[in-house]
Amino acid sequence: MPKIKLVLADDHAVVRSGLRMLLQAQPDMEIVGEADSGTQALAQVRNLHPDIILMDIQMPGMNGIEATRQIKEAYGDTAVLALTMHEDDQYFFEMLQAGASGYLPKRAAPDELVHAIRTVSRGEVFLYPSLATRLVQSYLGGDAGSESEALVSDLTPREQEVLVHIAEGLTNPEIADKLIISVKTVDRHRENIMRKLNLHSRIDLVKYALKQGLIELEE
Repeated sequence: MPKIKLVLADDHAVVRSGLRMLLQAQPDMEIVGEADSGTQALAQVRNLHPDIILMDIQMPGMNGIEATRQIKEAYGDTAVLALTMHEDDQYFFEMLQAGASGYLPKRAAPDELVHAIRTVSRGEVFLYPSLATRLVQSYLGGDAGSESEALVSDLTPREQEVLVHIAEGLTNPEIADKLIISVKTVDRHRENIMRKLNLHSRIDLVKYALKQGLIELEE
């Protein structure tokens, strides 16, 4: 089974060294590159095509938020997992908006980081529990945007099924297998869902599904 290819982006060499020791000990993970700035992170993704880049936020020159935005625009197959000391709402929401698939504080336990990487590698979204709660509270508190006016009833029954599976973290091929339809059909349903609900990313879909009670956060 192919290993999860990782790039470590952090401007502190000691942090990268600790991460390298932890992650290289995992049988399903491989460190293929490191970066000490946002600019270098972008170059490493361009040259190495990792599955996931662990991204700090505060780095010299281009910060992790802008690096994430550019990586997702140019190299969408690479997932970004934010690993940072910052837990305030501003950085959290900006990283998600930039396209990060996960957000983990550096105070998290080593096994939580390993779990987060494996979760993101499956195409799912990983949010540290306390931060996931903030996301839900923000959404339920009215920070929902124009999609709050859209209704699940605007979707066909099949589109509702696809929406739930996407929000649960299933990939398009997995949804196709589960519903016994083609991947192309899943793609078409996904496009229709995004258009009807005025959503623009997987994070938006997760927030919408939580708001509507279609899925629940795991404890």
